Amino acid sequence: MKDIEKEFGPTSWAIDNKVSIYVATVIICLAGMFTYVSLPKENFPEVVFPQIFVATIYPGASPSDIENLISKEIEKEVKSISGVKKIKSNSVQSFSNVIIEFETDIDVAKAKQEVSDAVDRAKPNLPSDLKDDPQVIEIDISQAPIMNVNLSGDYDLTTLKKYAEQMQDAIEAIREIRRVDIVGALTREIQVNINMFKLASAGVSLDDVQQSIASENVIIPGGQLSVDGMKRSLTVNGEFKSAEQLANVVVGSTKGGKIYLKDIAEVIDSHKEQESYARLDEKNVITLRSTQLLKTLELIFFLQEPILPLQPISPTIPEQLFMI
Repeated sequence: MKDIEKEFGPTSWAIDNKVSIYVATVIICLAGMFTYVSLPKENFPEVVFPQIFVATIYPGASPSDIENLISKEIEKEVKSISGVKKIKSNSVQSFSNVIIEFETDIDVAKAKQEVSDAVDRAKPNLPSDLKDDPQVIEIDISQAPIMNVNLSGDYDLTTLKKYAEQMQDAIEAIREIRRVDIVGALTREIQVNINMFKLASAGVSLDDVQQSIASENVIIPGGQLSVDGMKRSLTVNGEFKSAEQLANVVVGSTKGGKIYLKDIAEVIDSHKEQESYARLDEKNVITLRSTQLLKTLELIFFLQEPILPLQPISPTIPEQLFMI
């Protein structure tokens, strides 16, 4: 019986051309190493949660009323959405939270739009005296802060906020950062505390005061003006810059003259009520909270040296201001 020799062509060619195989192997290894090094590395990988929340605030309503008037009405509409895996709700005093869980292969953006449409269909059946419409919220991990910079020193919160705004602009200029929020700072508020006895004596109503302030605190376009062959836009800026300007607003008149706001009210340049407090070594603290935009190797390097982007504004920051 004659033996039959069989061979596999590519194998025989590889044996006969060893040098070519070695060179190809080296090239493939180098290409793989280069590809591995150039791959973007994520310090905060994106995680998608297939859940949508519908939050509704109804002040003063009991948990049973919240469930019957709001939660159940929203559940009726969202349960018809395709891809819904589970629906559950929490009804507490003055607040309803409906959680819609979808299958893992769902497009979260599309699911959020469908939930929003379902909530719109449920609105006619919801209480008519809701102050705010139900909020449709998705879980977005990219919105979570990746870095906090705390500013502390022997300064009041107004001064700390001024320095924090300078740092906010510097950090937001970095392409890896989506936005920077200032936490713990005071929000300016002009308070008009009306004396009801003086208001009644002057014969002025609260509507008169409101309308007078609103009509003065406006920006009015003034058209265009031709100057040296160029057209320039004109505006009349009537916005209040200080509490003194607001106090001098005319809110009414009598036979004896004009009635100013300061005659019937106390105008104070203050701030909104502070709801949270932070201290460090018995000193005021303001926090800069940064949110990521890019999840790349550059972001990892930035987190290792977060103070470097602040070097251009360092000369304007006093030495007594601490950054942590």
